[in-house]
Amino acid sequence: MPFAPISRLRASSPLSSRKESTITPEEIRQARIDLAAALRWAARLGLSEGICNHFSLAVTDDGHQFLVNPIGFHWSELCASDLVLADKDRRILEGSNTVEDSAFFIHSRIHMAKPRARCVLHTHMPYATAICLLEQGRLQMASQNALRFYGRVAYIDEYRGLAFESSEGDRLAAAMGDNDVAFLGAHGVIVTGPTVWDAFDDLYYLERACQSQFIVQSSGQQLREIPESTVKEVAPVMQGGLAAMRSLHFQAIRRILDREEPEYAK
Repeated sequence: MPFAPISRLRASSPLSSRKESTITPEEIRQARIDLAAALRWAARLGLSEGICNHFSLAVTDDGHQFLVNPIGFHWSELCASDLVLADKDRRILEGSNTVEDSAFFIHSRIHMAKPRARCVLHTHMPYATAICLLEQGRLQMASQNALRFYGRVAYIDEYRGLAFESSEGDRLAAAMGDNDVAFLGAHGVIVTGPTVWDAFDDLYYLERACQSQFIVQSSGQQLREIPESTVKEVAPVMQGGLAAMRSLHFQAIRRILDREEPEYAK
């Protein structure tokens, strides 16, 4: 079904007067800064691809309103004020920029279907995407970093083209189920979490785990997988016991950006 470009749609009232909003304008401002920091740091790590891919953060409990990076900006130049606040009906609530079509259809549908997925990160980062291109490509439990994703990954092997309809976003959200991570065949990955720092920490370590796996596989040597009994013992510690490290990791990122690229927060 044809749809109107999002740039033609605007909200009729400010965010602060909308009943759906569950956080204050100041909290939304802080959310903008956190999301901009994640985008800037991802660019530093080489996890971006041109001006493509998208990070979003829901600002309502139902996921009907979310911040997302706009089309046309490289992640390395994005500032907090550049981010767009959009809603499920493709209206722009705050911001003068435009949301790319697939960004809207992927992120809006996942936010609505998975309320715990307050932050949704979609990238074509090199090593994780390489796993997506393999026949039955799977993240194997062969490294300590991989263990944090044990039982948390959905593999959506069928590629159906660009996500230019809500039905494709719904398909991805349904296929993810309760998993926090999805490997998209011939495409890339989606990582979700309850906060920016939870999702970003997972994104970082997912790429590291995939990098190690791909290097070993490229050597022609056999991966030495960790015994299942050890995986089941260590994975809960990696996933929950070290939760505080996620926030500390992001705080360190913010400190570096505050020193070296302070304009990201404007």
